[in-house]
Amino acid sequence: MIRDFSTRATPTLYARAVEWDGYGDNAPEVPAARPAATVMLVRDAPAAPGHDGGLEVFMLLRVGTMAFAPNTMVFPGGGVDRRDGVDVPWAGPPVHAWSARLGSDDDLTRMILVAAVREVFEECGVLLASTTEGGRLIDTSSDYWRGVRTRLVNREISLAELLNEDGLLLRTDLLRAHAHWMTPVIETRQFDARIFVAMMPKGAVADFETSEAVHGGWFRPQDVLDAKAAGKSLLMPPTQVSLEDAATARSAKEFFAREPVIRLIRPVLTRDEAGELVLRAELPGE
Repeated sequence: MIRDFSTRATPTLYARAVEWDGYGDNAPEVPAARPAATVMLVRDAPAAPGHDGGLEVFMLLRVGTMAFAPNTMVFPGGGVDRRDGVDVPWAGPPVHAWSARLGSDDDLTRMILVAAVREVFEECGVLLASTTEGGRLIDTSSDYWRGVRTRLVNREISLAELLNEDGLLLRTDLLRAHAHWMTPVIETRQFDARIFVAMMPKGAVADFETSEAVHGGWFRPQDVLDAKAAGKSLLMPPTQVSLEDAATARSAKEFFAREPVIRLIRPVLTRDEAGELVLRAELPGE
């Protein structure tokens, strides 16, 4: 399916689109894309008057000074760290099984999955790790774990070191691969991003104690999409499409259990029939 995404909704994106369109055949060289991981942390919405349950997803509003996607609603995530490739104590499907699902080699697969778990812990305080396979996840609400989180954010410790020091296993069984997007060439920063889904662990609390966000919390996917349609929220195409997917699920468990078709999606800048600059993407079928 072909989808067009307007560039006008985001001022910085539109400015880059106009600039890139003006290059013609003299476009500058595009830097190599940095591997990245993004996680849709989902839960069932608490019962409330006027709501019939359904799914909620944790999202962050990025600060306006960010070089990439300022003032934009996003899921927790970010680029891989060079230390994410170090072997880590592992639980869940073996690396080669994940590689087959992601369409990547084992080294890159390991980096992506470690980055996914690391970014969720750094940006919302939820650590997908336990002392045993299938065991209860570690409680990160203590002062000790808040300190560990700060050290991780400051790059004083790697996730592999953190897990080994505390005898923990990386719980890859708690992740599901959902999509694969790459930023269009017009972006100044290039990311090759894998989108995952994770169920919010029972008893855990997600926050937005990160310098990259000014706000965060749990949102119904359709509410975020409606805000975007009303011009009250900014979304990147991968986030918008992922929210549309989540909005069709009756529960977090149902959404987590899905195994959608995954192939690389990279929007390209073009003009639609009305002459407007749009990002056009070919989305995989069911």
